[in-house]
Amino acid sequence: MLAKAARYEEWLPVVNEKGEVTGKATRRSCHSGSKLLHPVVHLHLINSKGDLFLQKRSRKKDLLPGMWDSAVGGHVGFGEKIEEALKRETFEELGIRQFKARFLGSYVWESLQERELVFSFLSTSHDPIDIHNDEVEEGRYWSRQEIENNLQNNIFTPNFIHEYSRMLKNCPA
Repeated sequence: MLAKAARYEEWLPVVNEKGEVTGKATRRSCHSGSKLLHPVVHLHLINSKGDLFLQKRSRKKDLLPGMWDSAVGGHVGFGEKIEEALKRETFEELGIRQFKARFLGSYVWESLQERELVFSFLSTSHDPIDIHNDEVEEGRYWSRQEIENNLQNNIFTPNFIHEYSRMLKNCPA
């Protein structure tokens, strides 16, 4: 029965810290505490005032439900290119088809459940946001001051706080 269930699960590439594929595993096994390194994409949207768009994760999510997070975040599927995953996730989560993204960098993020190789991007030019899915509860632009004032209030995902401090805090619009 387990083998049959695995066929219908989402398959992710297992990678080394350079992003080279070394194998594949199910999403469930990557999130089980196995620490299998798998790639994800993040897209940050900044408006002309320098405000960051954040999404509030659905309460249905298995990890960090109801917390504010990067505008877009999702797994790279097995056999999928980083840019393809970025486009797919941006459309799935925010309904945006057209956008221009600039690569900010990559880093390894580790939590109790998983270990991710995060590819982070920034966009200041994109189609209108149209949230119609069950992964995102809501979204809005936050000023840098609002973010700074709430960093200690346990409303942001730990990964967003890390990425904000490392890449976005002083990033110009």
